[in-house]
Amino acid sequence: SEGSHESECGRSEGPPAEGPSAGSEGSHESESGRSEITLADAEAALALRSVRYGDDEHYDIVSAFIKSLRGSDPDAGVYWLARMLEAGEDPRFIARRMIILASEDIGMADSNALLVADAAARAVEFVGMPEARHNLAHAVIYLALAPKSNAAASAIWLATEFVQNRRVGPVPMHLRDAHYRGAKVLGHGEGYVYPHADPAGWVPQEHLPPEVAGEQFYTPGPRDRGVGNRGRPQGETTNGDE
Repeated sequence: SEGSHESECGRSEGPPAEGPSAGSEGSHESESGRSEITLADAEAALALRSVRYGDDEHYDIVSAFIKSLRGSDPDAGVYWLARMLEAGEDPRFIARRMIILASEDIGMADSNALLVADAAARAVEFVGMPEARHNLAHAVIYLALAPKSNAAASAIWLATEFVQNRRVGPVPMHLRDAHYRGAKVLGHGEGYVYPHADPAGWVPQEHLPPEVAGEQFYTPGPRDRGVGNRGRPQGETTNGDE
């Protein structure tokens, strides 16, 4: 599954510690006489506080991160991003989650969100950490502030449910491939109208099997951009219905 492995403090198997620090708090002597470096030792050596990040926290923090972006909260998004990075989360996993969110929760409301998320993922591979955190933060803020729509995701959810539970029907003859030898004899492609041949760039033509005709899977959301009349001239209806 996606996600990082739990970060663990390493253990040193070097020579026994010398001087008064050998018995100090935070380090322990094993039966073999070798000292074990504890988390407190590592934190003190780095002058940093370790961000503990267990398996359960991995899922909880990722959930909080996604919900923050979906909820248009850039401050929370950047905070959870920092928590994940400091805990050693794989930045590629974070980038993948943002690419998913860009289409699932923003979609047609701002299609540039997908480009920004993808660019951040490429930056992780090309630039690497720690500098790529700037690119990740850039993407987090953009996605959080972008208008939201789940219409694109809802469309594939509905279509998938339909395909799984209803008769799918054969491909209509006018939509079948007519390029290979003998296809026209079978009637493939007969009646198909090439949209670009029409000045309007659109013709009233059915593109679904009879068993599916009239179904609408994509319903534009109130914030969806660039949808217009779904490519059809004003006054024309869906699926070629007069």
